[in-house]
Amino acid sequence: MIDGKTIAVVVPAFDEEQLIGTTLAGIPEVVDRVIVVDDASHDGTPAAAGSSGDPRVEVITHEQNQGVGAAILTGYRRALEYGVDVTCVMAGDNQMDPADLEAIAGPVARGEADYAKANRLFTGRAWELIPRNRYLGNAVLSLLTKIASGYWHVADSQAGYTAIGKSTLELLDLDRIYPRYGFPNDMLVHLNVINARVRDVPSRPVYGVGEKSGIRLGRVIPSISWLLTKAFFWRMREKYVIRDFHPLVFFYMFGLLFSLLGLALGVTVTILRIGGNELTVATVVLIALLLIAGLLFTLFAMLFDMESNKELR
Repeated sequence: MIDGKTIAVVVPAFDEEQLIGTTLAGIPEVVDRVIVVDDASHDGTPAAAGSSGDPRVEVITHEQNQGVGAAILTGYRRALEYGVDVTCVMAGDNQMDPADLEAIAGPVARGEADYAKANRLFTGRAWELIPRNRYLGNAVLSLLTKIASGYWHVADSQAGYTAIGKSTLELLDLDRIYPRYGFPNDMLVHLNVINARVRDVPSRPVYGVGEKSGIRLGRVIPSISWLLTKAFFWRMREKYVIRDFHPLVFFYMFGLLFSLLGLALGVTVTILRIGGNELTVATVVLIALLLIAGLLFTLFAMLFDMESNKELR
């Protein structure tokens, strides 16, 4: 327990036979329940988790691989069945420092935040400790997630070391959240729609412990970018049109419209110019005005979004 609140840890695992035992052995005593969700591993992950000797550990096995997000959601549902006050998530590959668990779960247990997540980028050594391609990919996705989710103060969007309160978990429609690698990004979007308070907590990056990453940035970044694009428009509709109207939706609409018109006209004129046609001053001015107007409308929309979400810290 932390401050009188029961704590559960969900451990999603896929082919982590070598590291799951070390992960479970490091979970601190303040945790009341440990829910390991094996996502149809091909190795002995379920057996390794079940033989941990820790009475707090329960192993749930998916018959088919559903994705890391689906494994976490299975753990969340089981934690709700138990009525746990705060549910944390730790990966099964021993890449999350158990010493940080109380710092992450504490704000939620004390009612200071509804959802807390690790931020590995707070440390000045993040550039040294995190593989460069992972660091740069994380930076790109974190920026896109800020825009899509409305949590402009949150960074390190791919960090899966999190804690969430029972009342917040009950408000979420768990069936709608993306079940695969983009889960933490989509989770933030859904949390914003219900106006959950989210806090970043500094956490030490852990690499080189024998983990194996199957992430391919060339596939992951485009797929999550598309997921975030759809999530952004869903959030605009749900939060600023259906639940409570806000004029920022018009600013985003005009920003997108003018930007697309400016780009389309600019490309058309460029093609015509290459073909030998004359370029008039009026056309150049029109393109410039459309692009500037699109940029300004978009920036004002972002400012309105920041202002609307400034209390969700």
